[in-house]
Amino acid sequence: MRIFLTGATGYIGSAILETSLRSGHQVTALVRDPERAEHVSLRGGRPIVGELGKPAGYVAAAEDADVIVHAASERSKRVVEVDRLAIETLTGAAGRRIDSGHAAAFIYTSGVWVLGDTSGPAAEDSPLKPTPLVAWRPEHEELVRSLSRGGRIRTAIVRPGIVYGGARGIISDLLKNAKNGLVRVVGDGSNHWPCVYDRDLADLYVRLAVHPDASGIFHANDEADERVADIVEAIARHVMVQPDVRHVPIEEARAKMGQYADALALDQIVRSPRARALGWTPTLHSVGGNVAGLIEEFRSRQEAAA
Repeated sequence: MRIFLTGATGYIGSAILETSLRSGHQVTALVRDPERAEHVSLRGGRPIVGELGKPAGYVAAAEDADVIVHAASERSKRVVEVDRLAIETLTGAAGRRIDSGHAAAFIYTSGVWVLGDTSGPAAEDSPLKPTPLVAWRPEHEELVRSLSRGGRIRTAIVRPGIVYGGARGIISDLLKNAKNGLVRVVGDGSNHWPCVYDRDLADLYVRLAVHPDASGIFHANDEADERVADIVEAIARHVMVQPDVRHVPIEEARAKMGQYADALALDQIVRSPRARALGWTPTLHSVGGNVAGLIEEFRSRQEAAA
């Protein structure tokens, strides 16, 4: 299968790249610069150097793909504008492929933060109450569905939990901070984070890519229902010197971190029944139960990047 992938050197995208190539698929990846292009080439992918906000540089490659996976996350203040442009460009490419007599699929990356605080276990059909940081995401999810040409383009929307594994992401930041002796927690830590191992998440994307009938919304989390305090405590037990854990009041956290603080303070219990119905089963079932291995992964990835 031919896959066109955005964000191939990002946290989620790099895991998708590795899993797709390992599964025998051909991957064409949009990257920002020649250094990242080399990273993709060394792993067996075909890189295209370009920018998400400049579709002319990549739209032809997207039209050649059986499945388009949009995993890139714009880091500038134009995040909403660029993401919308990418959705319109990539679904347009998929539509032209359909017009030429071929099947086409588009997989979009959203996130569980669109659910806001959950009052109970939240499945894919739960109402949305997005935290301010991602208030624009539901509209983009709806845009993906509206551009499916009445279902002719197979579209899937993935809402990952907080991703762990490797040397990037929120959990890796906790590992690094614990090693350095100070962990800051927004609030009292009694809130729950839905989490997912990066390789398990990538496995779901590949399952969605190859499954001819997989469409709609798919949550991705390990369903461990871990409290932030329990995650931090588990990490603290595995570092040489007990770190100082500082609980930061939400008002103070907002002053320093803006809307990101509210996202970290969300209390979420999330379920992934539609993903599991595809046969997706996470190999890691919690952060706290796998800290030793995660620390080793973190160390090895840091050494490899040095």
